[in-house]
Amino acid sequence: MNGTTAGAGFDLGTFTPLITTPPAVPGPCEPEDLIDGIIFAANYLGSTQLLSERNPSKNIRMMQAQEAVSRVKSPDGDAQALTEVDLFISTQRIKVLNADTQETMMDNALRTISYIADIGNIVVLMARRRMPRTASQDCIETTPGASEGKKQYKMICHVFESEDAQLIAQSIGQAFSVAYQEFLRANGINPEDLSQKEYSDIINTQEMYNDDLIHFSNSENCKELQLEKHKGEILGVVIVESGWGSILPTVILANMMNGGPAARSGKLSIGDQIMSVNNTSLVGLPLATCQGIIKGLKNQTQVKLNIVSCPPVTTVLIKRPDLKYQLGFSVQNGIICSLMRGGIAERGGVRVGHRIIEINGQSVVATAHEKIVQALSNSVGEIHMKTMPAAMFRLLTGQETPIYI
Repeated sequence: MNGTTAGAGFDLGTFTPLITTPPAVPGPCEPEDLIDGIIFAANYLGSTQLLSERNPSKNIRMMQAQEAVSRVKSPDGDAQALTEVDLFISTQRIKVLNADTQETMMDNALRTISYIADIGNIVVLMARRRMPRTASQDCIETTPGASEGKKQYKMICHVFESEDAQLIAQSIGQAFSVAYQEFLRANGINPEDLSQKEYSDIINTQEMYNDDLIHFSNSENCKELQLEKHKGEILGVVIVESGWGSILPTVILANMMNGGPAARSGKLSIGDQIMSVNNTSLVGLPLATCQGIIKGLKNQTQVKLNIVSCPPVTTVLIKRPDLKYQLGFSVQNGIICSLMRGGIAERGGVRVGHRIIEINGQSVVATAHEKIVQALSNSVGEIHMKTMPAAMFRLLTGQETPIYI
């Protein structure tokens, strides 16, 4: 961390982590003090609302923080409206108290903070707004049927000024780590027992499990297809990303238009992974680029596709010998939103952006987030899951209207 004008930040997430934290918790505070709560003096400058994708990069987060500052902070030389406050930070919550009256101005559970940045003597706290889950309130789509990554979510940004801006940002980051260690202890796990070497030894003894390894190597599943279509006719498909962690990152066929060329051919199925279109490889390309390539077929009458026939549901097998070993991925409302490189989850076939459908034979489609996390956190031995791309899940369940290309 540093307090330079470029700023620094922590991406803290609004998801529940299944990735354990090392026993040592670096930071400016004693862990016991963070459990009880510490107070920093600050000036509250104001708050603003931004639109953001669900999981933007850290660079974008920092740009959003700087945008919030530019909106709230008066230009140099102009009078700045401010309120002197006490910023209370603990492993449970962050509260903002009026320094004079000690009245509570804001009270946020720690887990609701998704990002914090210090820019010089400015601190920005960012949290996704908690609202009733309706399409009109929870998010605003840039285009109808937009993919998860393209939806715009409302983010509230609180801007503070303090000589201790850097310490405040570091303390909140440390509070998350201490809170997770307390979570481990509450579940009977001693953080001191978590040895990185021991975990690495476990990883090295496990074989890579992913049904793709077998599936993709079977020549019977790899097909070259010729599709006929009318000039000016769209192919009539919806494609989604296969998900980070796939053995071959490409796009998946998520839907087909009734009566369209793809459906008429009878050669394609939902879940098929498209490797190339007219000899142009789609492997490793961004989704928007792949969509552009398929849209460019409109005036052609013949299309050659190289595909791998795949079921729409991905099978996952995680081998976890003991609760003290981290699973290595994070979940938000049933969707896998981060994955630790080289962990047991990646070896088991877990993919970012997939919706968990089933855990150990039990459907979790209608299961609350907390129960999904509890089921995963308490699972040992072989953990069997079924997942599919979240965008495909929403299409198949009628939550989104397909936009065919």
